[in-house]
Amino acid sequence: METSMTRPGLSLTDVPTSSRLLSLDAFRGLTVAAMILVNNPGDWGHLYAPLEHAHWNGWTPTDLIFPFFLFIVGVSITFALGRQTGEQKALVGKIIRRSATLFLLGLFLNFFPKFNLLTVRIPGVLQRIALVYLICSLLFLNTTPRQQLYLLLAVLAGYWLLMTQIPVPGVGYANLEPETNLAAWLDRTVLTPAHVYKPAKVWDPEGILSTLPAVGTGLLGMLTGYWLRRTDVSAAERVAWLFVVGCLTTLAGLCWDGFFPINKALWTSSFVLLAGGLAMLGLALFYWLVDVKQYRRGVLPLVAFGVNAITVFFLSGLIPRILGMIKVAGADGSEVSVQSYLYRQFIAPPFSDPRNASLAGALTFVLIWFVVLWWLYRKNVIIKV
Repeated sequence: METSMTRPGLSLTDVPTSSRLLSLDAFRGLTVAAMILVNNPGDWGHLYAPLEHAHWNGWTPTDLIFPFFLFIVGVSITFALGRQTGEQKALVGKIIRRSATLFLLGLFLNFFPKFNLLTVRIPGVLQRIALVYLICSLLFLNTTPRQQLYLLLAVLAGYWLLMTQIPVPGVGYANLEPETNLAAWLDRTVLTPAHVYKPAKVWDPEGILSTLPAVGTGLLGMLTGYWLRRTDVSAAERVAWLFVVGCLTTLAGLCWDGFFPINKALWTSSFVLLAGGLAMLGLALFYWLVDVKQYRRGVLPLVAFGVNAITVFFLSGLIPRILGMIKVAGADGSEVSVQSYLYRQFIAPPFSDPRNASLAGALTFVLIWFVVLWWLYRKNVIIKV
């Protein structure tokens, strides 16, 4: 990681002087804040339904958070790499180094605190971000937008055919059930059950085969980024067409749901279209309000999350584990973690509904991170991975 520091002293109404697209940083910030919220409830046993993942087929708002982030990765690639100069060999080296760093950070989270090579989970959220960033960046450098569109269509259709037509070894027929689908078989065969997502036991939601359509999510973001960078059409036209295409893409995902169910764990092609279409609509709204209409009220707190997104995601996963390792005496004399003690003593007591207490715990965690990130933003400190 490296830290960039320039000028201090931004207020909630200032506009930072930057070549970054402010609406994209704000949209990324909202996504990351939502990711922290759903990943850190006060009590995992008491959650509101929208803050949980769908059990299998179907979707909830929580299921949209990760694909939104990968979509934003795709958009960001067109802006970041589109400004790069120099030899392609050096640029490819930077891409590979950044991807490797992201992958290793994710692997470290899986290792911590046991560091057991025999049982460590290999895939993960940061690992998938790393792979999508790597593949999409290399495609950006070596293919045209038209070729990327064709590749996206091929990925979506190809994944649909693989999952619905290829008989699963040991099962004998194609299916989309949790433990017997083709993606689960590949995870068990290549990664082995010892190195996949422990609650699932024999498959991984960020597994090998489902990374293919996740790249499709990144490609949707890249195509959106190309459109937003165009200078031969007005801003109003860019927003209008992005809204139209977002609606059509969402509708296509809902229609495909009847043949290839929307499923975040499998990252089905219908899920790619649904989440990508809704991400287009969200970004269109942010772009119109923030970059076109110059609306700033309440935006910069989101930007504070967005400019240090990977840093806060990594630390928000690491710190609760550290707090969980530190034990103190609870009210009844039993030994509990510091995290559990703080929640039971200071957050949960005022609430009669345990779901509200759990939500309050998550919001408190987000608020603490906002204070930290806002201080970094005021100092214009961006920690680059």
